[in-house]
Amino acid sequence: MFCLETYLKESDDYLIHMSRSGFKDCAEFIEKNSKEVIHVKAGTKIVGARIIGIPPIPIGIDIEKSQIMIPYTKPCYGTAVVEVPVDLVEIKKIKDAAIP
Repeated sequence: MFCLETYLKESDDYLIHMSRSGFKDCAEFIEKNSKEVIHVKAGTKIVGARIIGIPPIPIGIDIEKSQIMIPYTKPCYGTAVVEVPVDLVEIKKIKDAAIP
């Protein structure tokens, strides 16, 4: 099982596109810079982390690269846009959590 917190601590294979930003700015970045965007409810668990923010929350998906782009909020640090590699099974789980 993929855990975002552990992954960010133990790997260098991710990109942070924005950090210490507001949620709205991060959501707009994901909307504009993702090949595919789905939306989830606040509190949805994505790659082991509960995604918090102003719903609906955008999740960027790039199936070709097998990567997702998510807004990741840490109290006292603000919101960041993090792009991480995930397998296709995880992408399917994320798509299944999408708001219709």
